[in-house]
Amino acid sequence: MGNRMETKDTHTNVNLAYAVQLVHTTCCLAGSASYLEDIRADLRRHGVVRAIRDHDTPALFGWLIEVLSFQGISDAVASGYIDQHGTVRWSDIADALSQRPSCPKLGGYWRFYGCHYHKGSATCSEAGHIDACPLPRHPLRNGRLNQMAYSLFLFMRDVADDDFVGWIDRQLAAVDSQGPDRLSALREAIIGPLRNVYGVADKVLAMAMSYLLLSAGKRRPLWLEVGADLIAVDTLVHNFLHRTGILQRLSADHPYGARCYQPGGCASIIGILAAHIDARQFNPAFPATFPRFVQSAIWQYCAENGLEVCNGNRIDDDARCDNVHCQLFRRCDRIALRAESREVTVFQ
Repeated sequence: MGNRMETKDTHTNVNLAYAVQLVHTTCCLAGSASYLEDIRADLRRHGVVRAIRDHDTPALFGWLIEVLSFQGISDAVASGYIDQHGTVRWSDIADALSQRPSCPKLGGYWRFYGCHYHKGSATCSEAGHIDACPLPRHPLRNGRLNQMAYSLFLFMRDVADDDFVGWIDRQLAAVDSQGPDRLSALREAIIGPLRNVYGVADKVLAMAMSYLLLSAGKRRPLWLEVGADLIAVDTLVHNFLHRTGILQRLSADHPYGARCYQPGGCASIIGILAAHIDARQFNPAFPATFPRFVQSAIWQYCAENGLEVCNGNRIDDDARCDNVHCQLFRRCDRIALRAESREVTVFQ
């Protein structure tokens, strides 16, 4: 019995070492030493850093609405639509709701559910109110985004009391700093409530909030800690973990989707691997454990607008990878993707 247990433990350790080595090499090849500085510079250009400092909720709403629009479609299509049609501002919804529209669902965040507005058919669940309803009037790409905009506005107004920065600070401060699974509790204190905003998927929510929290700087160390731990798993990241054999070796095979965020899924695995990769070797200013950086490096290694090495453009999904120029080739298990879902690149 003892020998079998030792053999199993040795096998597990070998597989974990394989995954750590492969992902560490990926970080060396595709990870950016200026990752944090690049995020902060980008968000400074968009006014987000100033908005955090000034507790400017309308500005943060505008930025979040644009970022959250990059889901379910390619970056190019989403950005092209916004460039052509614009988006919705805090003041647009505030002005519309100040007119006291008759629809009962617009009475507050906890009443806004089951709207079912559909842009193509111009229908909703409150047909008697739709002609006077302001929600359909904003030129967003589809009805789900219109509903998301109102849901997020009402969340920021009613739950966050018009102070989204203050709400984040309060949520994090309320977590028991000595409790078990402290980091998971901190993460859930932010993501959990926001997950109830209509139309927001875990992937794009984690991506947006990670950017926001990482941009805050040293004055908010809890923001940095939580932002560094938030992982956005798209199909490029999932498929990398599948093709390299990491999912199979760690007994975590699963199709792309919700299971990527469940215990033992892609997000958990990246967190485990990040705990074995000291990110300070890439930049001393990085936190030692930096799952978001690890996930970003994997994405950059795969993405068409990154290094474009490990993706469906380069590899036949029905066969083992034959790209001998890939620097991981001789160590990689090169498992065929087969019936896995088609890759869709999202805003990173």
